[in-house]
Amino acid sequence: MRDFIKEIIKQAGEICRKGWQDDTSKKVHYKGPKDLVTIIDTQVETFLVEAIKAQYPTHEIIAEEGSGTVTTSDDRWYIDPIDGTTSYFHKQPYYCISVAYESAGLLTAAGVYAPALGQLFLAERGRGSTLNNDPLTVSSTATLENSVLATGFACLRSGLKENNLTILNRVLPEIRDIRRCGSAALDLCYVAAGKYDGFWEMNLNVYDIAAGVLMVQEAGGWVVDFKGFSNYPEHGIIASNQPLIGDLRALIAP
Repeated sequence: MRDFIKEIIKQAGEICRKGWQDDTSKKVHYKGPKDLVTIIDTQVETFLVEAIKAQYPTHEIIAEEGSGTVTTSDDRWYIDPIDGTTSYFHKQPYYCISVAYESAGLLTAAGVYAPALGQLFLAERGRGSTLNNDPLTVSSTATLENSVLATGFACLRSGLKENNLTILNRVLPEIRDIRRCGSAALDLCYVAAGKYDGFWEMNLNVYDIAAGVLMVQEAGGWVVDFKGFSNYPEHGIIASNQPLIGDLRALIAP
């Protein structure tokens, strides 16, 4: 399964590269005032859905742009064709293709590919997670004051009154610094790689985070919701290492 995911997300990355080369990446429509979708999002999703259906015709597929399939199977795929569409549209490198496979309610295999960065993340339950074949381990940072965290603002894009700004204002004075690349999947992968010490966000969908969650877990990290349980992303999501996860959750959702 891991090899299959690797192959299809690398092929999807070539579609993204071509979109930059011929400027079809500039052809967009809008799901909301700040929520754009490029024609390449649609092309990548169609390619991934068809590739999975050809190999696993009975599996259910949940995809961001709505071209998935609904079945009664316990085997399910989560697809975000381009996580970080705004970055992709502006030809910034922080975007990725994110695919995860779930069996009987358990995330089993995942891949996240950032073509412009040359970064290929893969994970398989019980076999760890990797970046370009190198094994990943979450950071060992043990205090918030020494931590670098990442977050995002899907809540603002959706116009929600309950948003991340209040949390950001509470967190920022307590940590070393903050980063934002505009892709929850990449943020989670960077937690898995120890590049970030933690990540939190709210108002995400399961296809935004499924692959990244497995990356973190297989790198020895923890993923919880704002209440400390596993009802993410419905109740927000927090990812970090074991020394920080409790203090970070208490700071984000006191």
